Amino acid sequence: MRLFVALDVGEAVRERLGALIRELAPLCPGARWVQPDSMHVTLKFIGAVAAEEVERIRAALATLAWPGPIEMVIRNTGFFPNAKHPRVFWAGIEAPPALSELAAAVEAQLEPLGVPRESRAFHPHLTLARFKSEAGLAQLQQALARRGPVEFGRVVATRFHLYESRLRTSGAVYTRLATFPLEGVR
Repeated sequence: MRLFVALDVGEAVRERLGALIRELAPLCPGARWVQPDSMHVTLKFIGAVAAEEVERIRAALATLAWPGPIEMVIRNTGFFPNAKHPRVFWAGIEAPPALSELAAAVEAQLEPLGVPRESRAFHPHLTLARFKSEAGLAQLQQALARRGPVEFGRVVATRFHLYESRLRTSGAVYTRLATFPLEGVR
């Protein structure tokens, strides 16, 4: 099983991101565009684990206490690793340090179970597309330059989730396995 831990984004944000994708996707056939209903803020990609490990992971995450909700603003777009040769097109997330602290706390909960820490710094984002080729990249970048800065909305996360990811030729299918509240004393 492939697992990850994530925060969900609200329906209004998904609708705005979906409108942007519908506008931009025809311009860039070299990208594989994400379905808005599957968008999430990944806190930790766990990767492949044996089915019998899921309960241990769920139990570890259930003990993570957090002081309260985290507010995020979804705005602007960008590319990983860069705009010249991108692999990912994303929407940015502005949030207080608590979001990075939550990602670090999730990692700390899972490390004793053998889940390695990330080697890269946490950079919260929503993936909009992954590039198969650079076909249409120039047109995409021109359209983005014409649009200018854009805000997709605010999200107040009150819980985080453990998901299973199943890869399909049509894209990944996510199944929520467990939900944990962002409340309690840390």
